[in-house]
Amino acid sequence: MADAPLLQSFNRPLALRLGGVLLTVCLLLWGAWVSRELVKPREQIVTVRMSETIARFVDAEARERQDPEAGQARTLAYLKAAEAAVQEMGGNGRVVLVAEAVVAGDVPDATAELERRIAARLGREKRP
Repeated sequence: MADAPLLQSFNRPLALRLGGVLLTVCLLLWGAWVSRELVKPREQIVTVRMSETIARFVDAEARERQDPEAGQARTLAYLKAAEAAVQEMGGNGRVVLVAEAVVAGDVPDATAELERRIAARLGREKRP
């Protein structure tokens, strides 16, 4: 019977109000978190100037004046490296747009990154 004074002092309306306030605060926090997650961009969109990059390579190859078959092989290797680099850049939810094919507005340009990736791939593929 020692619990009887404790039960008599329990105020049910006050407990319901406190529970309601706690539930409201939790719902507001959850709503803020959901809103932040929905607004946060899930993917990054970038553009690359592919034709400009390839044109620079072709111009450099034309100035070399070497064996046409070797130049053709280097061009093919360059195009394969460019394709692989674009596919690699498009990983992890990143969208890569070819700038010549779209009107992208304020989308960041990642052409320099593309050129670095191509150069790295060509460096790895060279035979000693």
